[in-house]
Amino acid sequence: MKMQSVVSMAVLSLVLMAGSACAANQDQGKSLYDRLGGKGAITAVVETFVGNVGGDKRINGYFASTDLGKLKMHLVNQICEASGGPCKYTGRTMKQTHAGMGVHDAAFGHLVEDLVAALDHHKVGKREKDELLGVLGPMKSDIVEKK
Repeated sequence: MKMQSVVSMAVLSLVLMAGSACAANQDQGKSLYDRLGGKGAITAVVETFVGNVGGDKRINGYFASTDLGKLKMHLVNQICEASGGPCKYTGRTMKQTHAGMGVHDAAFGHLVEDLVAALDHHKVGKREKDELLGVLGPMKSDIVEKK
């Protein structure tokens, strides 16, 4: 569950493209959720993201006892809801989840790097990536306990 929050913060910047000016104009009325490609695309990004975190020796210790299936479910729902989708995040708050974990500022940064790599892997457009990171970024103050 510890990974759930750390990953959630990042978690989340998701899927698909922000193409040409024409495509951007067509996207103006769509939610971030729709522009990311919906729940299937978000699920694919989360799967890659969790794999990235698991292979990242700088931070994977925070998630050693995490139920990865539950973490993925919470991350998908959190990103889905935060991006304007129909999902409902039912997990604990980021502050509750990360209390006492001693997450450092640098660890948070590494998590964001792993999320960005997942988004890039799935060719998420810059506009969507920036928008998603902007939605998730404020969670940092509830996750990081040590500067």
